[in-house]
Amino acid sequence: MTDTVQLCRDCLHIERMDANALGPRRCPSCHGSRLIRHPELMDLSIAHIDCDAFYASVEKRDDPSLADKPVIVGGGQRGVVSAACYVARIYGVRSAMPMFKALKACPDAVVIRPNMEKYSAVGRQIRALMLDATPLVEPLSIDEAFLDLSGTTRLHGRPPAATLAHLVKRIETEIGVSASIGLSYNKSLAKIASDLDKPRGFAVLGRADALSFLEEQPVGIIWGVGKSLRAKLEQDGLRTIRDLKKIDKFDLIARYGAMGKRLYHFARGEDDRGVQPDGETKSISAETTFNADLSDIQSLKEELWPLCEKVARRMKRQGFAGRSVHLKLKTADFKTVTRSRTLPDPTQFAEVLYRTAAPILEKTVEGRAFRLIGVGVADLTDPVLADPIDLADPDSGKRAKVERAIDAVRAKLGDGALKKGRGWH
Repeated sequence: MTDTVQLCRDCLHIERMDANALGPRRCPSCHGSRLIRHPELMDLSIAHIDCDAFYASVEKRDDPSLADKPVIVGGGQRGVVSAACYVARIYGVRSAMPMFKALKACPDAVVIRPNMEKYSAVGRQIRALMLDATPLVEPLSIDEAFLDLSGTTRLHGRPPAATLAHLVKRIETEIGVSASIGLSYNKSLAKIASDLDKPRGFAVLGRADALSFLEEQPVGIIWGVGKSLRAKLEQDGLRTIRDLKKIDKFDLIARYGAMGKRLYHFARGEDDRGVQPDGETKSISAETTFNADLSDIQSLKEELWPLCEKVARRMKRQGFAGRSVHLKLKTADFKTVTRSRTLPDPTQFAEVLYRTAAPILEKTVEGRAFRLIGVGVADLTDPVLADPIDLADPDSGKRAKVERAIDAVRAKLGDGALKKGRGWH
Protein backbone atom coordinates (compact mmCIF):
# COMPACT_ATOMS: atom_id res chain seq x y z
CA MET A 1 0.00 0.00 0.00
CA THR A 2 1.29 3.45 -0.91
CA ASP A 3 0.74 6.00 1.86
CA THR A 4 0.19 9.70 1.54
CA VAL A 5 -0.49 12.41 4.10
CA GLN A 6 -3.49 14.73 4.10
CA LEU A 7 -3.59 18.10 5.86
CA CYS A 8 -6.74 20.15 6.29
CA ARG A 9 -5.79 23.78 5.80
CA ASP A 10 -8.81 24.93 7.82
CA CYS A 11 -8.56 22.92 11.05
CA LEU A 12 -4.99 21.54 10.61
CA HIS A 13 -6.18 17.94 11.01
CA ILE A 14 -3.57 15.47 9.70
CA GLU A 15 -4.14 11.88 8.65
CA ARG A 16 -2.16 9.22 6.83
CA MET A 17 -4.04 7.36 4.13
CA ASP A 18 -3.81 5.07 1.11
CA ALA A 19 -2.80 7.21 -1.89
CA ASN A 20 -4.53 4.82 -4.29
CA ALA A 21 -7.89 5.17 -2.53
CA LEU A 22 -8.13 8.96 -2.69
CA GLY A 23 -11.37 10.29 -4.09
CA PRO A 24 -13.25 13.55 -3.65
CA ARG A 25 -13.78 13.97 0.07
CA ARG A 26 -13.85 16.42 2.95
CA CYS A 27 -11.89 16.68 6.17
CA PRO A 28 -13.17 14.06 8.63
CA SER A 29 -12.70 16.55 11.46
CA CYS A 30 -14.23 19.85 10.24
CA HIS A 31 -15.73 18.72 6.89
CA GLY A 32 -13.74 21.43 5.12
CA SER A 33 -12.65 20.96 1.53
CA ARG A 34 -9.31 22.81 1.59
CA LEU A 35 -7.12 19.70 1.71
CA ILE A 36 -3.48 19.27 0.70
CA ARG A 37 -2.13 15.76 0.06
CA HIS A 38 1.42 14.62 -0.58
CA PRO A 39 3.51 11.59 0.48
CA GLU A 40 6.34 13.85 1.73
CA LEU A 41 4.14 16.48 3.35
CA MET A 42 5.49 15.87 6.85
CA ASP A 43 9.13 15.75 5.76
CA LEU A 44 9.60 19.07 3.94
CA SER A 45 10.52 22.34 5.67
CA ILE A 46 11.67 24.96 3.12
CA ALA A 47 8.86 27.29 2.08
CA HIS A 48 8.19 30.34 -0.04
CA ILE A 49 5.21 32.48 0.97
CA ASP A 50 3.93 35.07 -1.47
CA CYS A 51 0.93 37.33 -0.87
CA ASP A 52 -1.67 37.30 -3.63
CA ALA A 53 -1.82 40.53 -5.69
CA PHE A 54 -0.57 42.25 -2.54
CA TYR A 55 -1.04 45.96 -3.26
CA ALA A 56 -4.45 45.41 -4.81
CA SER A 57 -5.47 43.11 -1.95
CA VAL A 58 -4.58 45.78 0.61
CA GLU A 59 -6.67 48.33 -1.28
CA LYS A 60 -9.64 45.93 -1.44
CA ARG A 61 -9.27 45.22 2.25
CA ASP A 62 -9.44 48.94 3.02
CA ASP A 63 -12.38 49.59 0.67
CA PRO A 64 -14.83 46.65 0.64
CA SER A 65 -16.79 48.27 -2.21
CA LEU A 66 -13.91 47.22 -4.49
CA ALA A 67 -14.26 43.52 -3.61
CA ASP A 68 -15.67 42.32 -6.94
CA LYS A 69 -14.21 45.04 -9.15
CA PRO A 70 -11.09 44.93 -11.32
CA VAL A 71 -8.45 46.96 -9.44
CA ILE A 72 -5.14 48.18 -10.85
CA VAL A 73 -2.54 49.76 -8.62
CA GLY A 74 -0.27 51.94 -10.71
CA GLY A 75 0.59 55.32 -12.17
CA GLY A 76 -1.21 57.53 -14.67
CA GLN A 77 -1.56 56.93 -18.39
CA ARG A 78 2.24 56.88 -18.81
CA GLY A 79 2.99 54.77 -15.75
CA VAL A 80 3.08 51.01 -15.35
CA VAL A 81 0.99 48.52 -13.43
CA SER A 82 2.40 47.89 -9.96
CA ALA A 83 -0.23 45.25 -9.16
CA ALA A 84 -3.47 43.93 -10.58
CA CYS A 85 -6.13 42.01 -8.70
CA TYR A 86 -7.23 38.64 -10.02
CA VAL A 87 -10.38 40.11 -11.54
CA ALA A 88 -8.24 42.49 -13.62
CA ARG A 89 -5.93 39.63 -14.56
CA ILE A 90 -8.83 37.86 -16.25
CA TYR A 91 -8.73 40.71 -18.79
CA GLY A 92 -5.00 40.21 -19.37
CA VAL A 93 -3.67 42.91 -17.06
CA ARG A 94 -0.24 42.07 -15.61
CA SER A 95 2.35 43.71 -13.38
CA ALA A 96 4.82 46.00 -15.21
CA MET A 97 2.40 46.41 -18.13
CA PRO A 98 2.18 50.03 -19.39
CA MET A 99 -0.95 51.64 -17.98
CA PHE A 100 -2.35 52.58 -21.36
CA LYS A 101 -2.27 48.92 -22.40
CA ALA A 102 -3.81 47.82 -19.11
CA LEU A 103 -6.68 50.29 -19.43
CA LYS A 104 -7.24 49.30 -23.04
CA ALA A 105 -7.55 45.67 -21.93
CA CYS A 106 -9.71 46.52 -18.92
CA PRO A 107 -11.32 49.95 -19.39
CA ASP A 108 -13.62 49.55 -16.38
CA ALA A 109 -10.77 49.00 -13.93
CA VAL A 110 -10.51 51.09 -10.78
CA VAL A 111 -7.03 52.64 -10.82
CA ILE A 112 -5.39 53.48 -7.49
CA ARG A 113 -2.10 55.27 -7.01
CA PRO A 114 0.45 53.20 -5.06
CA ASN A 115 0.74 53.97 -1.34
CA MET A 116 4.10 52.42 -0.54
CA GLU A 117 4.16 53.51 3.08
CA LYS A 118 0.86 51.75 3.71
CA TYR A 119 2.01 48.60 1.90
CA SER A 120 5.31 48.61 3.80
CA ALA A 121 3.45 48.87 7.10
CA VAL A 122 1.26 45.87 6.19
CA GLY A 123 4.38 44.03 5.02
CA ARG A 124 5.99 44.55 8.42
CA GLN A 125 2.90 43.08 10.10
CA ILE A 126 3.14 40.02 7.86
CA ARG A 127 6.85 39.72 8.57
CA ALA A 128 6.15 39.69 12.30
CA LEU A 129 3.72 36.78 11.87
CA MET A 130 6.33 34.91 9.80
CA LEU A 131 8.86 35.39 12.60
CA ASP A 132 6.37 33.88 15.04
CA ALA A 133 6.56 30.72 12.93
CA THR A 134 10.37 30.61 12.56
CA PRO A 135 13.34 32.94 13.09
CA LEU A 136 14.71 31.83 9.71
CA VAL A 137 12.88 34.25 7.42
CA GLU A 138 14.59 35.64 4.29
CA PRO A 139 12.51 38.47 2.81
CA LEU A 140 12.51 38.94 -0.97
CA SER A 141 10.15 41.92 -0.95
CA ILE A 142 7.62 43.45 1.40
CA ASP A 143 5.10 40.69 0.71
CA GLU A 144 7.13 37.52 0.08
CA ALA A 145 9.83 35.54 1.84
CA PHE A 146 11.58 32.22 2.19
CA LEU A 147 11.11 30.38 5.48
CA ASP A 148 13.07 27.50 6.93
CA LEU A 149 10.95 25.62 9.45
CA SER A 150 13.49 22.89 10.22
CA GLY A 151 13.37 22.05 13.91
CA THR A 152 10.11 23.88 14.61
CA THR A 153 7.94 20.78 15.14
CA ARG A 154 8.68 20.62 18.87
CA LEU A 155 8.24 24.39 19.22
CA HIS A 156 4.76 24.49 17.67
CA GLY A 157 3.61 20.96 18.33
CA ARG A 158 2.92 20.34 14.66
CA PRO A 159 4.96 19.70 11.49
CA PRO A 160 6.14 22.56 9.23
CA ALA A 161 3.32 22.05 6.69
CA ALA A 162 0.68 22.57 9.38
CA THR A 163 2.55 25.57 10.81
CA LEU A 164 2.55 27.14 7.34
CA ALA A 165 -1.18 26.55 6.92
CA HIS A 166 -1.74 28.13 10.33
CA LEU A 167 0.48 31.08 9.38
CA VAL A 168 -1.42 31.97 6.18
CA LYS A 169 -4.70 31.64 8.10
CA ARG A 170 -3.37 34.24 10.55
CA ILE A 171 -2.28 36.51 7.69
CA GLU A 172 -5.77 36.28 6.22
CA THR A 173 -7.77 36.72 9.43
CA GLU A 174 -5.54 39.18 11.31
CA ILE A 175 -4.25 41.29 8.42
CA GLY A 176 -6.90 40.81 5.76
CA VAL A 177 -4.90 39.67 2.73
CA SER A 178 -4.36 36.19 1.33
CA ALA A 179 -1.13 34.36 0.61
CA SER A 180 0.06 31.26 -1.24
CA ILE A 181 2.56 28.66 -0.04
CA GLY A 182 5.20 26.68 -1.88
CA LEU A 183 6.77 23.86 0.15
CA SER A 184 9.77 21.81 -0.92
CA TYR A 185 13.26 20.69 0.05
CA ASN A 186 15.10 23.75 -1.31
CA LYS A 187 14.52 27.41 -2.10
CA SER A 188 14.29 27.33 -5.89
CA LEU A 189 11.65 24.59 -5.86
CA ALA A 190 9.69 26.27 -3.07
CA LYS A 191 9.64 29.47 -5.14
CA ILE A 192 8.36 27.57 -8.18
CA ALA A 193 5.73 25.75 -6.08
CA SER A 194 4.27 28.97 -4.64
CA ASP A 195 3.21 30.06 -8.14
CA LEU A 196 1.47 26.79 -9.02
CA ASP A 197 -1.79 27.22 -7.11
CA LYS A 198 -2.55 30.94 -6.75
CA PRO A 199 -4.47 32.54 -5.14
CA ARG A 200 -4.75 31.06 -1.62
CA GLY A 201 -2.73 28.10 -2.82
CA PHE A 202 -0.58 25.44 -1.17
CA ALA A 203 1.62 23.45 -3.57
CA VAL A 204 4.25 20.85 -2.71
CA LEU A 205 7.24 19.59 -4.68
CA GLY A 206 8.94 16.64 -3.01
CA ARG A 207 12.11 14.72 -3.79
CA ALA A 208 10.18 11.97 -5.51
CA ASP A 209 8.20 14.16 -7.90
CA ALA A 210 10.22 17.36 -8.42
CA LEU A 211 12.39 16.08 -11.27
CA SER A 212 9.53 14.58 -13.24
CA PHE A 213 7.56 17.80 -12.75
CA LEU A 214 10.46 19.97 -13.96
CA GLU A 215 11.19 17.88 -17.04
CA GLU A 216 8.53 19.40 -19.33
CA GLN A 217 8.43 22.86 -17.78
CA PRO A 218 9.56 25.90 -19.84
CA VAL A 219 12.99 27.32 -19.01
CA GLY A 220 11.29 30.50 -17.82
CA ILE A 221 10.09 28.69 -14.69
CA ILE A 222 13.64 28.81 -13.30
CA TRP A 223 14.06 31.60 -10.78
CA GLY A 224 16.25 34.31 -12.31
CA VAL A 225 15.39 33.57 -15.94
CA GLY A 226 13.82 36.81 -17.12
CA LYS A 227 12.33 37.75 -20.45
CA SER A 228 15.63 38.48 -22.23
CA LEU A 229 17.46 35.38 -20.99
CA ARG A 230 14.48 33.21 -21.82
CA ALA A 231 14.48 34.60 -25.37
CA LYS A 232 18.20 33.85 -25.68
CA LEU A 233 17.76 30.31 -24.35
CA GLU A 234 14.90 29.66 -26.74
CA GLN A 235 16.92 31.09 -29.62
CA ASP A 236 19.60 28.54 -28.71
CA GLY A 237 17.03 25.75 -28.86
CA LEU A 238 16.62 25.42 -25.08
CA ARG A 239 12.89 25.70 -24.47
CA THR A 240 12.28 23.21 -21.68
CA ILE A 241 14.10 21.94 -18.60
CA ARG A 242 14.57 18.67 -20.50
CA ASP A 243 16.51 20.59 -23.17
CA LEU A 244 18.71 22.22 -20.52
CA LYS A 245 19.58 18.89 -18.94
CA LYS A 246 21.10 17.71 -22.21
CA ILE A 247 23.78 20.42 -22.06
CA ASP A 248 27.03 19.90 -20.20
CA LYS A 249 27.56 22.10 -17.14
CA PHE A 250 30.70 23.75 -18.52
CA ASP A 251 29.04 24.40 -21.87
CA LEU A 252 26.22 26.23 -20.06
CA ILE A 253 28.74 28.30 -18.11
CA ALA A 254 30.65 29.10 -21.31
CA ARG A 255 27.43 30.25 -23.00
CA TYR A 256 25.69 32.04 -20.15
CA GLY A 257 28.35 32.85 -17.57
CA ALA A 258 27.55 32.47 -13.89
CA MET A 259 23.88 32.01 -14.75
CA GLY A 260 24.84 28.86 -16.64
CA LYS A 261 25.87 27.19 -13.40
CA ARG A 262 22.53 28.08 -11.83
CA LEU A 263 20.68 26.74 -14.89
CA TYR A 264 22.53 23.44 -14.65
CA HIS A 265 21.76 22.85 -10.97
CA PHE A 266 18.24 24.29 -10.84
CA ALA A 267 17.23 22.15 -13.84
CA ARG A 268 18.14 19.13 -11.70
CA GLY A 269 16.27 20.33 -8.65
CA GLU A 270 19.53 21.20 -6.90
CA ASP A 271 19.91 24.32 -4.75
CA ASP A 272 22.22 24.34 -1.73
CA ARG A 273 21.52 27.92 -0.68
CA GLY A 274 20.25 28.25 2.87
CA VAL A 275 17.56 30.64 4.05
CA GLN A 276 19.44 33.81 5.04
CA PRO A 277 17.50 35.85 7.61
CA ASP A 278 19.96 38.75 7.46
CA GLY A 279 19.32 39.64 3.82
CA GLU A 280 16.24 41.80 4.42
CA THR A 281 17.00 45.17 2.84
CA LYS A 282 19.71 45.51 0.20
CA SER A 283 18.71 48.82 -1.34
CA ILE A 284 16.26 51.70 -0.98
CA SER A 285 14.98 53.60 -4.01
CA ALA A 286 12.25 55.81 -5.42
CA GLU A 287 11.23 56.67 -8.96
CA THR A 288 8.61 58.60 -10.89
CA THR A 289 7.13 58.41 -14.39
CA PHE A 290 6.47 61.72 -16.15
CA ASN A 291 3.21 62.76 -17.78
CA ALA A 292 5.25 63.82 -20.82
CA ASP A 293 8.80 62.88 -21.84
CA LEU A 294 11.45 65.23 -20.48
CA SER A 295 14.77 66.14 -22.09
CA ASP A 296 15.48 69.45 -20.38
CA ILE A 297 18.15 68.97 -17.73
CA GLN A 298 16.66 71.52 -15.33
CA SER A 299 13.25 69.85 -15.46
CA LEU A 300 14.88 66.48 -14.82
CA LYS A 301 16.77 67.89 -11.83
CA GLU A 302 13.52 69.24 -10.44
CA GLU A 303 12.09 65.72 -10.60
CA LEU A 304 15.26 64.26 -9.06
CA TRP A 305 15.24 66.33 -5.87
CA PRO A 306 11.97 65.07 -4.28
CA LEU A 307 13.08 61.49 -5.03
CA CYS A 308 16.33 62.12 -3.14
CA GLU A 309 14.28 63.43 -0.22
CA LYS A 310 12.03 60.38 -0.31
CA VAL A 311 14.98 57.94 -0.32
CA ALA A 312 16.69 59.85 2.51
CA ARG A 313 13.46 59.81 4.52
CA ARG A 314 13.11 56.05 4.07
CA MET A 315 16.74 55.46 5.08
CA LYS A 316 16.27 57.44 8.27
CA ARG A 317 13.02 55.69 9.16
CA GLN A 318 14.44 52.22 8.52
CA GLY A 319 17.74 52.91 10.29
CA PHE A 320 20.10 52.68 7.30
CA ALA A 321 22.75 54.73 5.56
CA GLY A 322 23.88 54.11 1.97
CA ARG A 323 27.33 54.15 0.46
CA SER A 324 26.41 53.64 -3.20
CA VAL A 325 24.13 56.03 -5.13
CA HIS A 326 22.28 54.76 -8.21
CA LEU A 327 20.56 56.80 -10.92
CA LYS A 328 17.95 55.18 -13.17
CA LEU A 329 16.49 56.64 -16.36
CA LYS A 330 14.06 55.14 -18.85
CA THR A 331 14.06 56.50 -22.38
CA ALA A 332 10.99 57.31 -24.44
CA ASP A 333 11.32 53.90 -26.14
CA PHE A 334 11.45 52.07 -22.77
CA LYS A 335 15.22 51.43 -22.67
CA THR A 336 16.63 51.59 -19.14
CA VAL A 337 19.84 53.48 -18.41
CA THR A 338 21.54 53.06 -15.01
CA ARG A 339 24.57 54.78 -13.51
CA SER A 340 26.11 54.54 -10.05
CA ARG A 341 28.67 56.26 -7.87
CA THR A 342 30.28 55.02 -4.64
CA LEU A 343 30.65 57.61 -1.87
CA PRO A 344 33.74 57.93 0.33
CA ASP A 345 31.43 57.73 3.39
CA PRO A 346 27.86 56.44 3.74
CA THR A 347 25.08 59.02 3.89
CA GLN A 348 21.52 59.53 5.09
CA PHE A 349 21.15 62.99 3.60
CA ALA A 350 19.01 63.98 0.62
CA GLU A 351 21.44 66.79 -0.15
CA VAL A 352 24.33 64.34 -0.55
CA LEU A 353 22.23 62.07 -2.75
CA TYR A 354 21.26 64.99 -4.95
CA ARG A 355 24.80 66.40 -5.19
CA THR A 356 25.99 62.94 -6.23
CA ALA A 357 23.19 62.06 -8.67
CA ALA A 358 22.75 65.44 -10.38
CA PRO A 359 26.23 65.51 -12.04
CA ILE A 360 25.67 61.91 -13.21
CA LEU A 361 22.34 63.03 -14.67
CA GLU A 362 23.98 65.94 -16.52
CA LYS A 363 26.50 63.60 -18.16
CA THR A 364 23.87 61.01 -19.07
CA VAL A 365 21.07 63.06 -20.62
CA GLU A 366 22.89 64.07 -23.84
CA GLY A 367 19.75 65.61 -25.34
CA ARG A 368 17.68 62.42 -25.03
CA ALA A 369 14.08 62.38 -23.82
CA PHE A 370 13.14 60.31 -20.79
CA ARG A 371 9.85 59.00 -19.44
CA LEU A 372 11.09 57.97 -15.97
CA ILE A 373 13.74 58.92 -13.42
CA GLY A 374 14.73 57.10 -10.26
CA VAL A 375 17.37 57.30 -7.57
CA GLY A 376 18.43 54.76 -4.98
CA VAL A 377 21.08 53.72 -2.49
CA ALA A 378 22.78 50.37 -1.96
CA ASP A 379 25.63 49.03 0.20
CA LEU A 380 23.49 49.81 3.23
CA THR A 381 25.16 50.15 6.59
CA ASP A 382 24.69 51.40 10.15
CA PRO A 383 23.82 55.13 10.23
CA VAL A 384 26.34 55.69 13.02
CA LEU A 385 28.99 55.69 10.27
CA ALA A 386 27.13 58.18 8.10
CA ASP A 387 27.94 61.78 7.12
CA PRO A 388 31.10 62.59 9.07
CA ILE A 389 32.22 66.23 9.03
CA ASP A 390 34.15 66.94 5.83
CA LEU A 391 37.05 69.25 6.62
CA ALA A 392 37.56 69.81 2.88
CA ASP A 393 34.00 71.17 2.61
CA PRO A 394 33.40 73.87 5.26
CA ASP A 395 29.68 74.09 4.39
CA SER A 396 28.96 70.36 4.89
CA GLY A 397 28.32 70.80 8.60
CA LYS A 398 25.93 73.69 7.92
CA ARG A 399 24.00 71.64 5.33
CA ALA A 400 23.76 68.76 7.78
CA LYS A 401 22.28 71.04 10.45
CA VAL A 402 19.74 72.41 7.97
CA GLU A 403 18.62 68.92 6.93
CA ARG A 404 18.34 67.73 10.53
CA ALA A 405 16.29 70.83 11.39
CA ILE A 406 13.96 70.14 8.45
CA ASP A 407 13.64 66.51 9.59
CA ALA A 408 12.68 67.66 13.08
CA VAL A 409 9.94 69.98 11.77
CA ARG A 410 8.58 67.28 9.46
CA ALA A 411 8.57 64.74 12.30
CA LYS A 412 6.19 67.01 14.20
CA LEU A 413 4.09 68.50 11.42
CA GLY A 414 4.28 65.98 8.56
CA ASP A 415 6.43 65.45 5.47
CA GLY A 416 4.81 68.32 3.56
CA ALA A 417 5.26 70.88 6.33
CA LEU A 418 8.55 72.31 5.05
CA LYS A 419 10.36 72.40 1.74
CA LYS A 420 13.80 73.52 0.66
CA GLY A 421 13.95 76.06 -2.12
CA ARG A 422 14.96 73.33 -4.57
CA GLY A 423 11.68 71.55 -3.82
CA TRP A 424 9.50 74.36 -5.21
CA HIS A 425 8.68 74.10 -8.88
